[in-house]
Amino acid sequence: MKRIPKILAAVVLALSASCVTTKDTDLVKAGDTVPEFSLSSDVFGNISSADIKGKVTYLCFFATWCPPCQLELAAIQDTLLPMFQDDEDFRLVVVGREHTDADLTEYNKTKNFTFALYPDPERKVYSLFATETIPRAYLIDRDGVVVDAAKGFDEEHFSSVMESIRELLDSDSTVEL
Repeated sequence: MKRIPKILAAVVLALSASCVTTKDTDLVKAGDTVPEFSLSSDVFGNISSADIKGKVTYLCFFATWCPPCQLELAAIQDTLLPMFQDDEDFRLVVVGREHTDADLTEYNKTKNFTFALYPDPERKVYSLFATETIPRAYLIDRDGVVVDAAKGFDEEHFSSVMESIRELLDSDSTVEL
């Protein structure tokens, strides 16, 4: 019986230490230049950082098993895509972290998304942006500068990003969120 309080104290101490960690998992932040990357899909072709130069880009990393990712992808399908899909100065890049083309094709059979899902099976591209946490989304201006970097999904923040996309498309200047 006397060992239980000591064990509980050790567990509490370990948990509190892990909550106070100052480890920074964000490798790319607002104000940074987007890193050079390249994605390849047998279904959707290739896309790279060079392909988004001169475009306002929404870049999103997700996983099929992640509930907040599902919310973000639904918002992309229902809100972002209808607003910007026909604008030639806008690019949407959605990346399945640790997923293959086959995984994403199977996943899309149930979701019926109308946008491309690029695989990143070994986290090669994701690891240029972060070390942990999904979903992650980056709004990138025409000059390749990250205007907004978000982790997790928040509807209010997503709405403000939609406004920022519109402002970036309507002007040549960078928008501060």
